[in-house]
Amino acid sequence: MSSSFRRASVIALAGFLALCSVAAGAQTLHVGSDVSYAPLEFFAPKSHAMLGFDIDLGNALAQKMGAQVEIRNHTFDDLIPSITKGTFDFAVSAISDTRSRERKVDFIDYLLAGSGMLVPYGNPKHVFDVGALCGLRVSVQRGTSQETALQDESKHCTDVHLAAIKLVENATDDGAFQDFVQGQADVHVTDYPVVAYLAKSSDRKYEVAGRQFDLVPYGIAVAKSDPALRSRLAAALSQLIADGTYDRLLSKWGLEQGALRSVPINAGTLFSK
Repeated sequence: MSSSFRRASVIALAGFLALCSVAAGAQTLHVGSDVSYAPLEFFAPKSHAMLGFDIDLGNALAQKMGAQVEIRNHTFDDLIPSITKGTFDFAVSAISDTRSRERKVDFIDYLLAGSGMLVPYGNPKHVFDVGALCGLRVSVQRGTSQETALQDESKHCTDVHLAAIKLVENATDDGAFQDFVQGQADVHVTDYPVVAYLAKSSDRKYEVAGRQFDLVPYGIAVAKSDPALRSRLAAALSQLIADGTYDRLLSKWGLEQGALRSVPINAGTLFSK
């Protein structure tokens, strides 16, 4: 074997070992998500695999960042506390970027969505607006922006001497939807992309009532103590928008109407009352 060939072989082997070392030592990002919000995040019925736009986005972001990703199912109303405690590096779970939440974490905003109302097909209670919910039973996930909006609307009902909204709260959105399916609620309120998906897949059992309300951006939640990670995520999202991956994922899950063409940070305050 010639000396030049030996040197080339050694260099090639060193390069291969270096690549293996980088791959083996790739950062693992621990991500929290409440996997109960189809088409954003949900479990496949048989395989129990995680599916949805947010799941695909989390994996695509990690790939752009050269990292591994571990997405864990977690209770929605504990996602932000878990970020601040360091349990998760970030959370992607259709989290509305609101003024109150921005006091606790930072958001990289990635999709616009409002809230919506799901009713039995034919709309027997004639629900046309959130203001028409006075006196009705409404199922909602605990700890969500919808719960807060409904509590505020219920006060408006009683202020004008109408019956309060009867909230049927559940720890998960799937659970709240089942409360509605089982007849414990007249209306199910959740994110508009979710009610649209539920109506579309219900074989004309349910329909969306009225228009979406309280339009806000969804944000990827990151600890305020980790601005470096926030910057890396924002840069990765910008790359996904630029190379077309973001649009392909939106199209895959029918979410094109919520597309953002930039990557704002903490833009939820612009939508707050």
